[in-house]
Amino acid sequence: ITFHFVCSGNHTMASYPHYFLISFLLLAIAPLTSSFQVNRPSAKQVISAPWRASAKESRYSLHIVAATKDDGSSDNKMSSDVEEYRNAPTAFLANFMQSDNEDTKVDPLADIDFDAPKSPNLGLEVLAAVLDAELYDKEWFVTGRVNPIYFDDKFQFQDPDVKLTGVEEYARGVLKLFSADSRAQIISCVVNTTISNTITITWRLSGRVNIGPKGLPIKPYICYTDFTVDEESGLVAFQEDKFDIPGWDILLSALFPFLIGKVTSEPAPEVEPRVVEMPVISGGKKGGIFGGLFQQLGL
Repeated sequence: ITFHFVCSGNHTMASYPHYFLISFLLLAIAPLTSSFQVNRPSAKQVISAPWRASAKESRYSLHIVAATKDDGSSDNKMSSDVEEYRNAPTAFLANFMQSDNEDTKVDPLADIDFDAPKSPNLGLEVLAAVLDAELYDKEWFVTGRVNPIYFDDKFQFQDPDVKLTGVEEYARGVLKLFSADSRAQIISCVVNTTISNTITITWRLSGRVNIGPKGLPIKPYICYTDFTVDEESGLVAFQEDKFDIPGWDILLSALFPFLIGKVTSEPAPEVEPRVVEMPVISGGKKGGIFGGLFQQLGL
């Protein structure tokens, strides 16, 4: 797909800043258009039944972008550091990111203890159930309100555009990327039967990304998150996010909503509510997840 922006008279590209931004947006998603999704169940199929990932299936990567100051430092903990921008357009787009919390000094994640003691090794099945309950309640894929006790100190997130280390850096990155009205509605969180030591979360993304003064709307679509779990510690060591439609579809739907359902795909259907409870790991008066943790810790 090629887009031509024609400027008449003495106008230059600088006279059309929105075209300039769109050009870089197109460049940013160009690497995603080289292949197309195959053998992927439809959104309706995904929502009607838990989906088990296949290592042979190709998917599209979700780009987490977080901006820093020109010298690479951050003003305070409310900003997020990216270790490496792996292409120039992504680094450029970071300059256009806005934050819902820019005008306040209040840290939305101040109540999260990122140095909290780690959870004992719960095993994959129990960990998947625990994460299902936590994510269903907190939706930290868009809110940043992660529970650090399940993540390794050297936790990494990486995709073709961005690389970062640390669960706090990840949390602050998504907090900055997504608007306050964004949703990460969890469809399922299960142990992956084809990729070892992996938990796969299927979820529906909607809302806005904080690019430009008003943000860009997100046409709802289905995402797949793979958590790689360290076999010895039982903690999440690596995360990879992918989704079921190509980047050009997401971008065109955001810039030209009238194309949705005509040139681009229909929005993913609404997610049916689920009753998700934190699993009871052990009995006793303390009960619940914390009862199990206390018992494993010998308390």
